[in-house]
Amino acid sequence: MAEKFASRRNIDFMINEVFDVASLNRFPYFEDHDEETFKMILDTALKISTEMMFPYFKEMDTNPPYWEDGKVHVYKKAIVPFLKEMGEGGWINAEKPYDIGGQQLPLTIKELAYFLFGAANYSMHVYPMLTAGAANLIYQFGSREMKDMYLPKMYSGEWQGTMALTEPDVGSSLGDLTTIAEPTDQGYYMIKGQKIFISAGNSDVVDNVIHLLIARLKDGPLGVPGISLFVVPEYRINENGGLEYNDVQCGGIEHKLGYKGSPIAQLTFGEEKNCRGWLVGDLGKGLAQMFKMMNEERINVGIGAVSKIAGAYYAALEYAQQRKQGRKPDQKDPATPMVELIEHADIKRMLLLQKAVMEGSMALAIQLSMYQDLVTVDENAEEHEMLTDFIIPMLKTYPSEMGILATSAAIQIHGGYGFCGDFPVEQYYRDIRIDPIHEGTTGIQGQDILGRKISMKNGKAFQLYINEVEKTIAEAKNYPELEKQIKALESAVQLMKDLTALLLAKKAQITNEAFLADAVLYLDFMSQIAIAWQWLKLMTAAAKALKGQASDQDKAFYQGKIYTGRYFYDYELTKIHSLAIRLSSDDKVTVEMASEYFED
Repeated sequence: MAEKFASRRNIDFMINEVFDVASLNRFPYFEDHDEETFKMILDTALKISTEMMFPYFKEMDTNPPYWEDGKVHVYKKAIVPFLKEMGEGGWINAEKPYDIGGQQLPLTIKELAYFLFGAANYSMHVYPMLTAGAANLIYQFGSREMKDMYLPKMYSGEWQGTMALTEPDVGSSLGDLTTIAEPTDQGYYMIKGQKIFISAGNSDVVDNVIHLLIARLKDGPLGVPGISLFVVPEYRINENGGLEYNDVQCGGIEHKLGYKGSPIAQLTFGEEKNCRGWLVGDLGKGLAQMFKMMNEERINVGIGAVSKIAGAYYAALEYAQQRKQGRKPDQKDPATPMVELIEHADIKRMLLLQKAVMEGSMALAIQLSMYQDLVTVDENAEEHEMLTDFIIPMLKTYPSEMGILATSAAIQIHGGYGFCGDFPVEQYYRDIRIDPIHEGTTGIQGQDILGRKISMKNGKAFQLYINEVEKTIAEAKNYPELEKQIKALESAVQLMKDLTALLLAKKAQITNEAFLADAVLYLDFMSQIAIAWQWLKLMTAAAKALKGQASDQDKAFYQGKIYTGRYFYDYELTKIHSLAIRLSSDDKVTVEMASEYFED
């Protein structure tokens, strides 16, 4: 079993030398924090990850939850003390204001702590992560009474929170949901319906599960305008302050390829006509409100994917450094000693792929988190919010999709052993496969960026994004050794402008189906450029450090950034040209292909 799943040195490089996260402390909201408190928090997160989470990484996979007599039983030995630590340590609401028990911590630092948790044991990590998202909906849209009733128990880790969207036969088409909310004169609604694929939707490690559920008002309009958001607890609070059954039943759990330590529940609401739900916010605004949590979870899915890539990468790196096999091509004498795997060029290529995807995606996550923090405190909040919205589909998708290739490369480096359960890489490979599906499939993310984001606010978000990339290019020009990468990114940005203008010009002349047919390819094209943008940032910081008084060990660290950036630009960014050719084509084979043509 590998001993390392993440690098604190790399996190310090990111937050101190690349992004200067401590600069957020100039705002009154964050002023009680500094570089030293960030270090302490992240050191504590690493300690929790190492001592409470990683030791159960394999055990929770081989001892998955099971459903019995209407209840889900999970790996309590590990999860109960972990949730207690999450609550007592303030990890669930760390970024929230002091007046509700938060620490006013930059979300950027909290997300990095969550990165460490996810790399150590993603299945364990999702319990508090989901609760934080559900609690945030109540915090943003709930009444004072609702906040007082639910948030203390959720933030303490005593109660679980979920997002209850998906229904049988509806899937991602949320406007077609059939769960019904019938108003009463008692201040609550009667809920009737089914939800499936509800992460942590039922378990025996908490006293109550609080579902943030979307439903359609009985006799209300069809489509999105008819959808509202409700709090539906598994156990409602009665007049005496105790808990009573709220007619929320778990009918079973899914048996999964990976991500096995957290149950995915099938839930029935109102089977006995006694399920009560309380409206959150305004009637008819449910989907818009729910998308606040959905966008948070899309970010978390992207960061979670980076976590799994990191775990697999460090396992593969350790194995490649220790396992001896073969000789270099120029060494023909069989009497010469075998070399470590890491000495072979093709092994280096696979390690570089993993490192480039992982660190480039991690940088994009920090970039987006910084924008989120600025939304809450900066006078240019609207611009930062647009940048956040623009980047979300790329952060959610790129590490999710490329993580499959990266974790596959980790298996390949292990050879046959990687395919077996003796090493952790096969589990990271299985665990990451859900991420292109979770919280909006890759197809949905592609339609989001091409169909909405590039035109958002009359193209203002797109232009803001271009401005940010061009700022990075301007800074990099202080380092002539980066000239090749600078020119490549300048060329990529121009291609991005030209291709996007071409697609928008065609939009008025073709059907919406034809326009969005290759949206996933456009998302891939955009994501490659976004990661290249981040790699130029990383290379610039490394080049700057190499001009200083770095130790030999630090020089090796910074050279690693330079070489990995070179790899990304030479091996990955070059793919945008073939994508541009396809995206520029008027041939819409996927639209024109008739369904009956698939028959043999």
